[in-house]
Amino acid sequence: QVHLVESEGGLVQAGGSLRLSCAASARTFIMYAMAWFRQAPGKEREFVATISRNGGSTSYADSVKGRFTISRDNAKLTAYLQMNSLKPEDTAVYSCAANQYWSGSDRNSYNYWGQGTQVTVSS
Repeated sequence: QVHLVESEGGLVQAGGSLRLSCAASARTFIMYAMAWFRQAPGKEREFVATISRNGGSTSYADSVKGRFTISRDNAKLTAYLQMNSLKPEDTAVYSCAANQYWSGSDRNSYNYWGQGTQVTVSS
């Protein structure tokens, strides 16, 4: 079992950058594929990015490809989401998720979730 805690999000102007982190409680962090999802008001939770256990494979939603980068530091038990060139439509609650198997964009496959953090992008 793993407990996930996201860093504080924030308010940023369009075109700006923000980095989110997701700290895991388990020393077995390396056993989990990690992902980021987001949910805007009135919308379903949507996939943002995922990274494999050793960081060798990543996948992104088309809407963030080229602007967001997911990474992880297994020694620090932490996953990251670097967000650049932010747009107002990126405004959402961002949550990290973990699963022992590569689950891609399937949110129903992730067993562990953080509490979420608000990211607001002003125009």
